[in-house]
Amino acid sequence: MDTLTIARPDDCHLHLRDGPALAAVLADTARRFARAVVMPNLRPPLTTVAAALAYGERIRAALPAGADFTPLLTLYLTEATTGEELRAAKAAGIVGVKLYPAGATTHSDAGVRRVEAIYPQLEVMQAIDLPLLVHGEVTDPAVDVFDREAVFIERHLAPVVERFALLRVVLEHITTREGVDFVLGARAGVAASITPQHLSMNRGALFEGGLRPHHYCLPVLKREEHREAVLAAAISGDAKFFLGTDSAPHPLRDKHSACGCAGIYSAHAGIELYAEAFEAAGALAKLEAFASHHGADFYRLPRNTGTLTLRRAPARVPDSLPFGDDVLVPLRAGGQVAWQVVD
Repeated sequence: MDTLTIARPDDCHLHLRDGPALAAVLADTARRFARAVVMPNLRPPLTTVAAALAYGERIRAALPAGADFTPLLTLYLTEATTGEELRAAKAAGIVGVKLYPAGATTHSDAGVRRVEAIYPQLEVMQAIDLPLLVHGEVTDPAVDVFDREAVFIERHLAPVVERFALLRVVLEHITTREGVDFVLGARAGVAASITPQHLSMNRGALFEGGLRPHHYCLPVLKREEHREAVLAAAISGDAKFFLGTDSAPHPLRDKHSACGCAGIYSAHAGIELYAEAFEAAGALAKLEAFASHHGADFYRLPRNTGTLTLRRAPARVPDSLPFGDDVLVPLRAGGQVAWQVVD
């Protein structure tokens, strides 16, 4: 098979940033994906419906001429979020509310410090069927960074899923066997997104020939056994698992610093990297459902009717890409991906 045509995919976890940074990266996503669930961790975070809708307008204004792309907006959850704001979000078409444990990742300092404190908000979200999107890591310094997903599931997510039995929940960017097993064993309405880096790399990629800051993301890459479990989930055909790149651009100066930012930019090959991983696993026929059907079905959106065609042909990845007044380094910089999008 030298070409593959699938329904246009959706990216169910994406960071677009804002201003010149947004303008620099948006075309990469819009070329490949019909829709994307766009994260609200800007500075300041999108804690109100008005702020989220204004951001949506900025995204649409930055689209290249003729692009067919719809941003799916989210709200940033805090312990002060009101039921009124949540009901307004549902009425405005916002597709989910993002739980960031405070300090867990980029621009998460305004996030939730105690999960039990947001139980009143989760009651409202369950009642109005507004999904909870979870960055599933504890920030307890006593917990090893490689164990933070598993501990979050045990301490916080499992009780939430049990207590709020009708709440739809996405465990974002799963990275561990424990994450896969939790989602597989959970009730209906619990799902997970999977990134290209967690399909194709283990934690050894952080240290190949030296420290690799452009392979650093949160949740951090894990052992090979966990990568294998995540890959098996992605190619299983189970509708609980779907594509979410977690593409997260940072300027070079912020990655090459004394305290480098977490995030991997993959939108430049946002579907091609998945095609490569699925083909290597002998599961290319499963890509369409994972990329184009499962996420849409979870979010109760119509499946896309347009198509996207991929051609098997090596493509060189640039060493860097323009990014405002700096550059960003994409995943596989200076290397190749095995597939190309056919325009």
